[in-house]
Amino acid sequence: MSADDAGVDRATEKRYERLSPFELKNELIDLADDTLKKTAHSMIDAGRGNPNWTSIVPREAFYLLGQFAVTEARRDWSEFAELAGMPQRDGIAGRLDRFLTAQQENSAATLLRGAVEYGVTRLGFDADAWVGELADAIHGDHYPLPDRMLTHIERVVHDYLDLAMGGAPAGGWDLFATEGGTAAMCYLFDSCVLNGLLSPGDRIAIMTPIFTPYLEIPQLERFHFDVVELEAVTETSTGVHTWQYPAAEIEKLTDPAIKALFLVNPSNPPSVMLDHSTIERIAAIAAHENPNLTIITDDVYGTFVEGFRSLMSIAAANTIGVYSFSKYFGCTGWRLGVIAVARNNVFDRRLAALPAKEKDRLAQRYSAIALDPAGLRFIERMVADSRDVALNHTAGLSTPQQVQMALFALSDLLDTDSRHRADCEAIIARRLMALCDGFGIPVPVDPNAANYYAEIDLIFWVKQRWSAAFAEWLPTAYEPVDPVFRLAEQGSVVLLNGGGFGGPEWSVRVSLANLAEDSYRMIGQWLTDIMDEYHREFQSRTV
Repeated sequence: MSADDAGVDRATEKRYERLSPFELKNELIDLADDTLKKTAHSMIDAGRGNPNWTSIVPREAFYLLGQFAVTEARRDWSEFAELAGMPQRDGIAGRLDRFLTAQQENSAATLLRGAVEYGVTRLGFDADAWVGELADAIHGDHYPLPDRMLTHIERVVHDYLDLAMGGAPAGGWDLFATEGGTAAMCYLFDSCVLNGLLSPGDRIAIMTPIFTPYLEIPQLERFHFDVVELEAVTETSTGVHTWQYPAAEIEKLTDPAIKALFLVNPSNPPSVMLDHSTIERIAAIAAHENPNLTIITDDVYGTFVEGFRSLMSIAAANTIGVYSFSKYFGCTGWRLGVIAVARNNVFDRRLAALPAKEKDRLAQRYSAIALDPAGLRFIERMVADSRDVALNHTAGLSTPQQVQMALFALSDLLDTDSRHRADCEAIIARRLMALCDGFGIPVPVDPNAANYYAEIDLIFWVKQRWSAAFAEWLPTAYEPVDPVFRLAEQGSVVLLNGGGFGGPEWSVRVSLANLAEDSYRMIGQWLTDIMDEYHREFQSRTV
């Protein structure tokens, strides 16, 4: 059955192709019969990236710590039955130790004991100050202070990023805890323009394929950047995509007219890490040939690749790093993100070198929050900008969220056997095998692949499975979104079209993070059946 049979003609499909894939999927759901809509909603995440695993012990530790914080609040002040005071630091580490001793020994208590010990022995924290920060923060009884990130928790998350992102630079990073990676990106774009690091109309480079909003945000009226796409078009000798970048694409960054580089690493949707030579070349360009280049890298999938190294580690001075805890720990609803800026960075130096007129403008903008606004660092300006400066005193990620972030980080720091990573990799590997089994193709082997997503180039696949002639005919007969319309109508399966991510037009993105293993086998089989339909039509028209 074609999309025409489902009531969607080719002209309509052309219009849908202009939508973001995340908006198009709503139209695809509407194609499913009412009786299948529940199935459609469960399958929609085959295109989206919400994992169906949750890291459980850090959550249990969070709830247990919350119980302790309540007892501490009642200890402080309990004149009224339904009101209490606030956790107090004096002697609190000893009280937590006694509280945990009274509990049945479990993984949550073990993690909390390990968290206290890690802070005291590895980071040199005062035990009462460390436990006091955790108890007060989880109780949520104060605005975040410091607003950028709580002092002890910042040190813990810094250690985690050092482990996960390939090493901290000399001098380390300053961190800004944000409401997920998406909020981090919004803050970054705005602050870069507000502070003159980027100007509307500037030329920027985007490494594609990429998460769709990173293609859409630069086109907004307040930015209207001149976008140069660096395309991952490298293939093997047999025509298989490696999702890496030819040297000529990377050399475009040597042009000083390119003011910024935006990337997701490992990529989304191909889910492949930049190879070592590309990372090193970008770092060299930033260091020598285009020293004012601003690099913004979203590295949420880095924890799924062994030996991952981020540009926030290798080209730290020029890079603003964004990391989200959402995927690795299965906590998208918590909205836990962090921005990392090296303490030794080009951004503060560029602010100091701005023309006098620009300095005066910015001094006026930040004068209400700093006696020396010219000396305000870029990361502190981001914090203020996130609350339109005037509300700077209420800035910052909620303190309970910061505690959960710290416990996720500590669970990995204390996981000396890397069990969590191994379990996540095993889940994804089984699902990739099932998907490939459904397609009847061998499982690809790529040490740079996170395999969180699979981007399937349908034209390459049909050329290998059927013929080059069929592969040439298919785009002349149908729109690239026609297969996803057919999947939605026939099987109530909703995938995202890869073309919407700046990838091959005739491709689909499948998340390997969020469905039962058997579902991936069925997706492969159903998509194969749809291609068989096209092939029968091709044969009937060409005989």
